[in-house]
Amino acid sequence: MASQAFCLFLLTGICSVGGGLSLAMSPMNVQAQPMQWRKFEADRLFNQSIQQFQLSQFRESLTSAEQALQIYQEINDYPSQANVRLLLGNISIIFSQYDRAISSFKQSLELARQLQITNLEVKVLNNLGATYFALGQYQKAIEHHQQALKISQNLSDRQGESLSLGLLGNNYVALGQYQKALDFYQQYLAATKNIGDRQGEAYATGNIGNTYAYLGQYQKAVEWLQQSLQLVRAIADRRAEAKALENLGNAYGYLNKHQQANDVYQQALVIYQQIGDRNGEATALGNLGNTLNSLGQHQKAIDYLQQNLEIVRNIKDRQAEGATLGNLGNAYYALKQYEKALDLYQQHLTIVREIGERRGEAQANAEIAATLVNLNQNHLAIAFYKSSINITEAIRKDIRNLAQADRQSYLTTVADRYRHLADLLLKQGRVMEALQVLDLLKVQELEDYFKNIKGSDRTVQGVRLLEPEKAVSDKLLAISFDNSKNINTQLSNQILQLPQTEINKVPDYLKQIPKGTVLLYPFILGDRLEIILFSSQNLPIQRTVNITKDKLEALVAEFKSGLIDAGSEDYKEPAIALYKLLIKPIETELSQAQTILYAPDGILRYIPLSALNDGKQWIGEKYRISNLIAYTLSDFSPKPKTQPRILAGAFGGKAGAKKFGQQGLPATLKEVIAIANSFQDSITLIEDDFSRANTEAKFNSYNILHFATHAEFNDGVPENSFIIFGNGDKVRLNELTNWQIPNVELIVLSACQTGVGKLGSGVEILGFGYQIQKAGAKQAIASLWSVDDAGTQALMEAFYKELKTGNVTTVEALHRAQISLIKSSQFNHPKYWSAFFAIGNGL
Repeated sequence: MASQAFCLFLLTGICSVGGGLSLAMSPMNVQAQPMQWRKFEADRLFNQSIQQFQLSQFRESLTSAEQALQIYQEINDYPSQANVRLLLGNISIIFSQYDRAISSFKQSLELARQLQITNLEVKVLNNLGATYFALGQYQKAIEHHQQALKISQNLSDRQGESLSLGLLGNNYVALGQYQKALDFYQQYLAATKNIGDRQGEAYATGNIGNTYAYLGQYQKAVEWLQQSLQLVRAIADRRAEAKALENLGNAYGYLNKHQQANDVYQQALVIYQQIGDRNGEATALGNLGNTLNSLGQHQKAIDYLQQNLEIVRNIKDRQAEGATLGNLGNAYYALKQYEKALDLYQQHLTIVREIGERRGEAQANAEIAATLVNLNQNHLAIAFYKSSINITEAIRKDIRNLAQADRQSYLTTVADRYRHLADLLLKQGRVMEALQVLDLLKVQELEDYFKNIKGSDRTVQGVRLLEPEKAVSDKLLAISFDNSKNINTQLSNQILQLPQTEINKVPDYLKQIPKGTVLLYPFILGDRLEIILFSSQNLPIQRTVNITKDKLEALVAEFKSGLIDAGSEDYKEPAIALYKLLIKPIETELSQAQTILYAPDGILRYIPLSALNDGKQWIGEKYRISNLIAYTLSDFSPKPKTQPRILAGAFGGKAGAKKFGQQGLPATLKEVIAIANSFQDSITLIEDDFSRANTEAKFNSYNILHFATHAEFNDGVPENSFIIFGNGDKVRLNELTNWQIPNVELIVLSACQTGVGKLGSGVEILGFGYQIQKAGAKQAIASLWSVDDAGTQALMEAFYKELKTGNVTTVEALHRAQISLIKSSQFNHPKYWSAFFAIGNGL
């Protein structure tokens, strides 16, 4: 997606000095006024440096600025030193010398503060913030922009205030906190209107539109981007008009309105050609080619992409050349011309390898793998998919270096690579490798969702290469349509000679799973369901169940519908049917297990494993169950048990009455008081006192956070999911990592629900567990649907009663509490006890 966000590095506050004078002075004047003469020469060099910078003559600009600085230092002209250091910082950024830029900006800032030049201080702070932004240090960037904003507001500097607000919005977009970004962009928009900055107003509306696109609200994005387009047309900014048209085309693309996207891309193309912007012309041609591909007009797409390729080669944009070759390959792939597609993908791979463009290399490897699958060369395809995934995992820690818009387009299809590889491996019985891929898939799903997931020492290892794959890895660039069949045959023969113990070799970290604990990974494919079971004492087990994805999803929806209706027994039939699909195939192997670490896939995340039934007994009666985020991100090392200290917050309100748009929960008041009274060193926060600020201020004093309040985890983007406090405050799912709670062992949400709007992939549930874990908490308990007050109170009383006995894990306490409700006469319907599930690191 093209972006209309601000330039990151703004040559702010640097203006010509001395008026650009070219006065001639007599020798007498020179002798009489040596200081002024030196000052004049330094000013000339400074102005020259600015002009060279604006003409993109950056090395010449650097030389002139350094010469000017030397003279300013000799004559002790400190204000000019501050200005030239600001310029030097911006030049350093052009050369990607960020440490040097920061050093220059800090020296400029120190001088500006000493000299009390506050308007310059604002400009330097914003430039420093922009530099930290480029380094992915978003919190540092925010701190500097906040300082600049505060000074601007104190000075009533509306221009500086406007700029700071916009830059703050950019940072929150990069952090994936789109709602917060919108708040700043709205303030930025208001500020630009107040000072009559029509260009700034156009940029603000464009940024708001793009942010709605990131939020998945594409129709809203279209409306804002159309406003931005009108504004740039009104001020006759042709280049900005073309960019606005590109953004609008992207939004139409997300709405699958490819014809409208095609129309606006055509308009952008005309403008770029008229103003002679070859880069823009190439981008527009590429967008048109990809859109026509989506419309099924593959030959026409090829024509546009060939024009795109010609331009990027002429302007020597190697990165764009590689991407265009990949897009051309996609068009030929769609035409099933696999020989031509393979050749283009190999050219793509060659270029990205040469320029060190790692994400493009991962993409090119995946493109080649998909083509080889269609050529029935699966062993070679696996080698390419492994290469793609291992590159992805290797760069995960540096994914911040991708522009937000690039991340959006690049990562939407990455998870598919993991799925395709796992599918191929399972078809060949290579179960251990498939298990590794499925675990990494959970991490990639989180990345697609949050856009900021860091890897670990485990994830960076990627998927293990077998020895024959290692031998062929350095030949991947030489693969062609002519030689691929022979290489695939050789690879296949070599792998078939390997012993199963080598193919299914268990990574050391998986050997640490305690005895009696198993990993259960179901994997949903279009035509079947795969079940993988692993324990540290045995090789992994694979079972294939023949059921289509559509039929499985219909069964899951039917099951959940029956579970949430306490007056119905419609859950019984699907509970048994799902047992036969998920558990019956591995029933014998589960006989020695006590604990299941469950990593559900897709829509299976919306139903509790505990509520499956063998016709006689619930699974939740037999096993302790904890939902797993990803084993590679988990830490199961034992931690010392501590006495529970509980912070219990209640939403409150009156029965049948609305409060902050939600139903009142009067029983939550009794719930939290009863919990707090059962444990020493515990506290209750009720209704208005249960505010976000008040709660967060007390985190360090407690190791269990119990929130009896509304929470929703919905399909879509993280902003759609939230927890509400008693005074109406909200914390959204993507903000949970701002909590620093390393001493918290457990977070309990006793009135939450998931999949309220519709059932999607369930990544929001996975995401909740991940965010809690990333914030520092070991485990969480939440509910898949809202349980009435009496049922919730009964389960929570039983849970905390078990926890109070001491030396009982969270999972064990929940297991015992659920059994107590199953045995009760009032709450034995699975609506009450199976809604609650544990997720996180606990065993």
